[in-house]
Amino acid sequence: METHISCLFPEILAIIFSYLDVKDKGRVAQVCAAWRDASYHKSVWRGVEAKLHLRRANPSLFPSLQTRGIKKVQILSLRRSLSYVIQGMPHIESLNLCGCFNLTDNGLGHAFVQDIPSLRVLNLSLCKQITDSSLGRIAQYLKNLEVLELGGCSNITNTGLLLIAWGLHRLKSLNLRSCRHVSDVGIGHLSGMTRSAAEGCLSLEKLTLQDCQKLTDLSLKHVSKGLNKLRVLNLSFCGGISDAGMIHLSHMTHLFTLNLRSCDNISDTGIMHLAMGSLRLSGLDVSFCDKIGDQSLAYIAQGLYQLKSLSLCSCHISDDGINRMVRQMHELKTLNIGQCVRITDKGLELIADHLTQLTGIDLYGCTKITKRGLERITQLPCLKVLNLGLWQMTEICYSVRGSSTQLQ
Repeated sequence: METHISCLFPEILAIIFSYLDVKDKGRVAQVCAAWRDASYHKSVWRGVEAKLHLRRANPSLFPSLQTRGIKKVQILSLRRSLSYVIQGMPHIESLNLCGCFNLTDNGLGHAFVQDIPSLRVLNLSLCKQITDSSLGRIAQYLKNLEVLELGGCSNITNTGLLLIAWGLHRLKSLNLRSCRHVSDVGIGHLSGMTRSAAEGCLSLEKLTLQDCQKLTDLSLKHVSKGLNKLRVLNLSFCGGISDAGMIHLSHMTHLFTLNLRSCDNISDTGIMHLAMGSLRLSGLDVSFCDKIGDQSLAYIAQGLYQLKSLSLCSCHISDDGINRMVRQMHELKTLNIGQCVRITDKGLELIADHLTQLTGIDLYGCTKITKRGLERITQLPCLKVLNLGLWQMTEICYSVRGSSTQLQ
């Protein structure tokens, strides 16, 4: 007897459908009643984020999402009340409102009027009308929140951070990119330095402070004292951070990734402080720090030799610095030295000889390298990504003939 796909049990169909992309999951539901029933099994939609345009009333929308077990929602455009979403999905776990420019404190206040214990992730990035008032609502009703994205919310102040520190004790990730009013006082609140008013967000594992121009080394002192579980810290474009602040960070033993890109006051001395501490960094980015030179590479080799990713784009390093670093960096997998115009074929030969675990390297704008250096780099046994310009070569297996580098 010939077996047809229609003979499969619904459970087997559900397993097959779970491997489809979101559009195809919807399409198979329209084939027949049996496939529709199988496609509505919650296992098919596990982890899927619904992307919605809320323009007009749709009574079947949220019951349909709940039937499929969908608990993650991204609002692409918001022309209805946010409370419409919260009421329709009482067990929502993730709400992404990134770029909903018309969302106001009033709209958010009408939505968050009672505890929502299921909500773990809230993204308000680029919701530019949101102020500290909304953070008060969030701190009051979203006690189990673990991820809060506030990048580009330029009306947030230190008062808002005090409210977060008061109410969101389970927060693990906080993004404050370009929150221009945030200063050392606000970071003190998050770090538990004002215990009489707020306990702090002491469970934070990831903190993004990119382009927070009012921050100084005092913020780093607060972070090092209070946020002992922090694993990822982004300080890129923080012009008020200096070498002295690196002393505070140098003893944060759980810190895994540190981004200092375009921190203009970080120099070789700051790298020395990091290297002399008890850090076990896996990733370090000091790209476009124009006071970083060859001496920093010597310090990195001495004290940060366990790095797996190192970015030095546009730093004043040369072949001599590469020579002082490569013999100790046995675990390095990604090296970004784009626009380091003093690097020559000699530096590439040193990299090829010693950094045998490299899987990716950025050489964009390295104007002194030639075919000879590239020939050596492409012989690295683990290399998968080579960036030479505005395009990338991936899954590398090259032969270099004449003036061309050809992907085989």
